[in-house]
Amino acid sequence: MPYAPFQERFPKIAAKETRAITILNNPELPSDTYGLIEAYCDELDCDCRRVFLNVISTNQKKLLATIAFGWERKKYYAKWMGDNDPKTIRDIKGPVLNLASTQSKLAPALLKQIKVVLQDKNYIERLKRHYNLFKDKIAKEEKKIQNQGKKTDSNYNVLSSLPKVPLCQDRCRHPMTGFV
Repeated sequence: MPYAPFQERFPKIAAKETRAITILNNPELPSDTYGLIEAYCDELDCDCRRVFLNVISTNQKKLLATIAFGWERKKYYAKWMGDNDPKTIRDIKGPVLNLASTQSKLAPALLKQIKVVLQDKNYIERLKRHYNLFKDKIAKEEKKIQNQGKKTDSNYNVLSSLPKVPLCQDRCRHPMTGFV
């Protein structure tokens, strides 16, 4: 399931509502501000109710960790996955370092910090709101393509019509922080 940055479709909201954490005097992490760049699944028929938080260093100007987090109860993910294996559900629900993403040596320490951030119920509600906005936008984009008479068998047409914006690569600048 592909994930796309929230900021691609909602740059103004992302500029105002992207969470950042500032770490000072932590023996595990360099003093820095770390942006939590949200990415959501862009498959039309998927209802994973998860976010990938791409943790970006302001000072280093690079991606240091990708943390997967699902806000629903374990029971939801067991039903959604059709699998009640505790490890599978724990890995889906998180928060966990995403196994399919490259992680820096700082990723485990960043995960500890993000677990604290994810105790903020208002932040969780914001993530849910962003997820719903994102999924609604995907559905509208798909409907627009269908109304234009273009044949679409999957989300490929929706994805291929979007501007190609790399996620936190050399040319990608976050609208709020300006860092890469």
